[in-house]
Amino acid sequence: MKTLVTYFSAEAGVTKSVAEKIAKETQGTSFEIKPQKPYTEADLKWVNPFARCNREKLGRKDVPVEGKIEDFKSYDVVYIGFPIWYGIAPNVVNTFCKDYNWFGKKVVLFATSGGSDIGQSAEKLAPYIEGADIIADKLIRSNDDLDELLESVYVC
Repeated sequence: MKTLVTYFSAEAGVTKSVAEKIAKETQGTSFEIKPQKPYTEADLKWVNPFARCNREKLGRKDVPVEGKIEDFKSYDVVYIGFPIWYGIAPNVVNTFCKDYNWFGKKVVLFATSGGSDIGQSAEKLAPYIEGADIIADKLIRSNDDLDELLESVYVC
């Protein structure tokens, strides 16, 4: 089973760190989801209603992604990682997902957050990964959560 670990990490690198652990554990290929226009610290200040992250989320705007995954069709399992924004995945993740054919893929969602839960991430992301089977979705706050996520995927 060929595994791909994709992730968007906003600033502190927490999601990136989790993605790297998953890629190592699964012997998967890693791909960082990067916006074409990188986020600045001011862009991510969610307490500012005019910050870029708020304008994108509330305006339901696509966020163009840098790079493309070669031979996406060869992967059987795709992990998608992201920090929680407004209880769901950031728009850059949605835009990334739109660019690929997800039919027949097993998808594992993982999210990081300082205080929020994973919320409706799976339901809200589902239209962007049409044809995929979401086999797990988990908020990762500790190594225990990560171990539990990996175990749930191995069982499937």
